[in-house]
Amino acid sequence: MRHLVLAILLSSFMMACGPTDTTDEGAFVTMLGNDTLAVEQFVKTDSAITSRVILRSPEVQISTYILHFDEQGGVESMVQTAHSPVNGFSEDGVTVRSIMKEGDSLGVRILRDEEYITYRAPFEDRVLPFIDMVHWPYELAFNKAAEADQDTIIQPFLSGNRILDFTIAQIDEDSMTIRHPFRGVMGVQVDSDGDIEHLDASLTTRKLKVYRTDALDMDALANRFGNRPVGELSGAVSAKFSINGTDFTVEFGSPQKRGRELFGGIVPYGEVWRTGANRATHFSTSSDLRFGDLEVPAGEYTLFSIPEADGGTLIINNETGQNGNSYDESQDLGRVLMEVSTKDEVTEVFTITVDETDEGGRINLIWGDTIYSSDFVIE
Repeated sequence: MRHLVLAILLSSFMMACGPTDTTDEGAFVTMLGNDTLAVEQFVKTDSAITSRVILRSPEVQISTYILHFDEQGGVESMVQTAHSPVNGFSEDGVTVRSIMKEGDSLGVRILRDEEYITYRAPFEDRVLPFIDMVHWPYELAFNKAAEADQDTIIQPFLSGNRILDFTIAQIDEDSMTIRHPFRGVMGVQVDSDGDIEHLDASLTTRKLKVYRTDALDMDALANRFGNRPVGELSGAVSAKFSINGTDFTVEFGSPQKRGRELFGGIVPYGEVWRTGANRATHFSTSSDLRFGDLEVPAGEYTLFSIPEADGGTLIINNETGQNGNSYDESQDLGRVLMEVSTKDEVTEVFTITVDETDEGGRINLIWGDTIYSSDFVIE
């Protein structure tokens, strides 16, 4: 995909650019493991950027964005046009979002359920739109960081009706980092202008990788991906089990393997893992349990874990309702050992089961060819 030949020229946009504008073209491919999640192609000038984007999660979304800069390089105005997955960029599409700078705030208009809703959002100098899984706004931020030539800068992004501050740090001449306020730090290889060459989000909750590539045939890709959504990245699962009159429920996010190295890879050894994705993994039991010496009264808990190559630790936490990033050790009910084993077949989607054993039951964390398990007794 990185070597597809350019088949689209954004001529109408280029004609609209002023005669003194310099232009810069680019394209990104966003990967999660071996799945392509997004492709985007853009043309930047001194006054605006236009881009074509194809997202594949959860459904296929095909959009054109045109953003005009204010004097600070932030949003003066932006229009997002959505195109149908059937016709792609060949149709005019429908305006689904617009942003307009209005004094000391931003006027936002969004199409939702076939009706437009409007609201005002805060404005800050240099603010850019945050678009999930789309990375041309990040490139604009890195361009500004390269111009500033400082160790760190704070880049504001508009997300919904609030401003999120991202911290950009200069690491070396060809590398920077950007810290998402709650997903973690991404490492970025850049050129001297701050253009993204490669973005690695493997240390964040998203674990994406973004590659700059030759210009893409976006019309052909829209036709190829139009009926091929990736689906939810980590679908929510609620599983129920019953052992000798005791009922168990486990609710968790279920990321997929997607060709990646799992434990010791995207799930590092020796670190607390959210044990799934998105919302914290919740576990409930209708009876009192005992894991080794740890007494677990009937009720609802959250599960975290610390995988190791030779076993690991299962953490049973009293706090419930939180996101998987919000682990509070002070809320631990206790920790118990996990055993690790392997199997021949590969489980693509992370799975948690509760099985009956001769002594009581066993919680299993299953992903790839690996099983982490902890035994318990029903009191």
